[in-house]
Amino acid sequence: MQRSLLLLINGNFIDAFKMYPAIFTLLALFLFILLNFKAKFKQSKKIISSLAYLNVSIMVLSYLIKINL
Repeated sequence: MQRSLLLLINGNFIDAFKMYPAIFTLLALFLFILLNFKAKFKQSKKIISSLAYLNVSIMVLSYLIKINL
């Protein structure tokens, strides 16, 4: 994940995705959590749990694909 984040910072979006496919949704989750501290959203628990579920799904799926290849 650290190498993927460095690739993302350097502007290599495709390489960052190839390195760690959940990087974009994980950043969205962290940004939403930070924004939620500042401005409370009505459906924040639902959004956070949905993003977390999406992240876990992407992580498990990418892990299974890497094992089989």
